[in-house]
Amino acid sequence: MEAIVDDFEGELKALREVFNSGKTREASWRRAQLKGILSLLKERESDIFKALYQDLGKHHVEAYRDEIGTVAKSANYALGNLKKWMSSKRAKLPLASFPSSGKLIPEPFGVVLIISSWNFPFGLSFEPIIGAIAAGNVVILKPSELAPTCSSVLADSIRDYLDNAAIRVIEGGPHVGEKLLRHRFDKIFFTGGARVGQAVMTAAARNLTPVTLELGGKCPAVVDFISSSRDRKIAVKRILWGKFGVCAGQACIGIDYIVTSKTFASTLITLWMYQVELLKKEINTLFGYNPKDTNTVAKIINKKHFSRLKGLLVEPAVMSSIAYGGYIEEDRLFIEPTILLDPPLDTTIMKEEIFGPLLPIITVRTLS
Repeated sequence: MEAIVDDFEGELKALREVFNSGKTREASWRRAQLKGILSLLKERESDIFKALYQDLGKHHVEAYRDEIGTVAKSANYALGNLKKWMSSKRAKLPLASFPSSGKLIPEPFGVVLIISSWNFPFGLSFEPIIGAIAAGNVVILKPSELAPTCSSVLADSIRDYLDNAAIRVIEGGPHVGEKLLRHRFDKIFFTGGARVGQAVMTAAARNLTPVTLELGGKCPAVVDFISSSRDRKIAVKRILWGKFGVCAGQACIGIDYIVTSKTFASTLITLWMYQVELLKKEINTLFGYNPKDTNTVAKIINKKHFSRLKGLLVEPAVMSSIAYGGYIEEDRLFIEPTILLDPPLDTTIMKEEIFGPLLPIITVRTLS
């Protein structure tokens, strides 16, 4: 289902009329929409699983853990806290204002634009929708066109379970996003990369629209000396999950690289190399004995992103730093979880956000 029009003025006008009617300010309306999301997640679970597998190759366990389960938890949390969030709070005033009193009264923004991302197409759509609904706003959602099946399921299911007069989905590519941003919104929530984030912020500045940007970046894990063998194994498991276990590393909150001291490097590398079997065992525990054939590791989203990751890996200085993994299969958009030891800092992989299943370990003389 695709609702693409050249001019969104009509949609925005209709949404503003709904908001100005006061309908979305009612607690009953907010609760009904939050309960609608819970019903959607339960009754359309199989459709969501199929869409995430088709677009991203996500195993249904990963899909439930990272999208359906977390969204359901957020919706229930909002339902449980809605009364408190809607209540006014007494405000402290300076002595000079005596004997007056003041209150802080929560007010919705109005028309909220949510531009979600492809790596968690349901989670990064419904999480901000839950916040917008709980605050009493009307919403336009623009899903990512890079996950087209998920976008279609979002559009169809939101139409069936939520108030279409107040919550609308507009599908399409970058040109649709650009046209939406030409209009005035009361709040914009964007998840994606810095380049598009700059465009969103620039467009919002024309109308002084408040913006939430959820962007990525180089996010390291700092590993200091760990004396306990048990704690080392726990660290390995957490690093494995934080890097490879979430959408094949295609996550802005994933570990981008490890930083550790040279004095501990031998211990850490020994842990990786000496315990390659442990590493394989943990990967097997998470994904099965043959990740590329068991369909338990998410695939790279498309050929463009696959080529970008392949380009990072095939630089000679990077290839020579591979300590584990390195297998790639372009036809299936599969990249094996790969560990690199001290790739040069001037290589592209250490300058750009990796956003994939490649994990460099960088050693420094001292962590201080």
